[in-house]
Amino acid sequence: MNIAKEQLDDLNAVIRLSIQNDDYESRVNTVLKDYRKKVNMPGFRPGKVPAGLVKQMYGKAVLVDEINKLVSENLSKFITENELNILGEPLPSESQKTIDFDKSNDFEFAFDVALAPELEVKLTKREKITYYQIDITDDMMDGYKKNLTSRFGKTEPREEAGENSILKGEFTQLDKDGKALDGGITAKDSMLSLAVLKDEKVKALFIGAKVGDVVTVDPKTAFPNETELSYLLKITKEQAEEVTGNFSFSIQEITEYIDPELNQELFDQLFGPGVVNNEEEFNNKVKEDLERTHQMESDYKFSIDAKKKLMEKLEVALPEEFLKRWLKATNQNEEQVTDEQIEKEMPRFLDDLKWQLIRNEIVKSNDLKIENEEVVNFAKKSARMQFMQYGLNSIPDDYLDNYVADMLQKEDQQRTYAEGAINDKVMAFIKEAIKLETKEVSREEFNTLFEEE
Repeated sequence: MNIAKEQLDDLNAVIRLSIQNDDYESRVNTVLKDYRKKVNMPGFRPGKVPAGLVKQMYGKAVLVDEINKLVSENLSKFITENELNILGEPLPSESQKTIDFDKSNDFEFAFDVALAPELEVKLTKREKITYYQIDITDDMMDGYKKNLTSRFGKTEPREEAGENSILKGEFTQLDKDGKALDGGITAKDSMLSLAVLKDEKVKALFIGAKVGDVVTVDPKTAFPNETELSYLLKITKEQAEEVTGNFSFSIQEITEYIDPELNQELFDQLFGPGVVNNEEEFNNKVKEDLERTHQMESDYKFSIDAKKKLMEKLEVALPEEFLKRWLKATNQNEEQVTDEQIEKEMPRFLDDLKWQLIRNEIVKSNDLKIENEEVVNFAKKSARMQFMQYGLNSIPDDYLDNYVADMLQKEDQQRTYAEGAINDKVMAFIKEAIKLETKEVSREEFNTLFEEE
């Protein structure tokens, strides 16, 4: 067997394999002998079917299968031994000649391969990237504490409605004379929170009202948002858009939410027994949680900016035509991908690939490696962020440890967490290598940075 690489340009090459009869004959004969032992055919005892008949029936299929195995094995071996850094996978060459397995004993195969470009990533203190830190304000602290403790509060009945009361009652649509509209909208057991009412004139209609009172209100003035209005009146958003005029609201119940008392029982419920023992420690714990959350957000923003800076700094040439062919070939088994779809997705795909090449070069040239502990820590960080999305901001460490241990039993999750851990390590390396300019910003300013992207 002969195998060689023909370099077309810096990014494209063809690997050619020529296979002779001696390369595959013994393999084919071994397989056919095994077939002969197993094949059942009328008129012959098991294992006694003539070898020529077995070859006539199965010879071509076995030949094709064994040659394909030879090609695959030797192609992979050649790429590995020659340390070819290829992109995607080899594709049958566009210059490949038709193979005639019936008439030929010698076969030639050609595969197009795309080669990753040579990169050199130099990072110095001359490179500057801003690291945005979110300023923790008193309002932010108060909001976080309220969110944290709210599930341990309680509601108490009230005789009359106040600024923060929750009213339960029945909405009835009225006609222009102020009477119940025949066939109009009726919503029973609706819950109306005065704390969320933005219109002060509407809110004033309810302040001081008692159970049994009936208040006339234009709900669209109170709730101009169709989603809120549809929830309040128990109708669809489309119906909410068409609502006009006044409704009566008959008050059946008045309650008010009472914040829980900051005491040891609450601290133990929030953080576990003995973790927090007084209000000062509670405030410190809240600030610590906020700082950790904000650092995750700041790190995420930094990762976006670092990728952008390095990709702008380094010109990374890629074999785009090959990659388009490869994307189309690898998606054949799924819903048919059109050339138009590939063209549309290509810019983002190329950006992702460029970053992957830059990242891999940083890892290789600086011998960056991750330990199992780093994978576990990344898994904990990811899990914590996931829980926070559901409002669970203080997950006990033992629960988090058990959750992560279960997740790491899954092979696909292991790969995902390992990939995340190496990304974190690369970003930590970049932080040390360049000049980091820390800038403190408000939450609003930080959010605006993403809107500008």
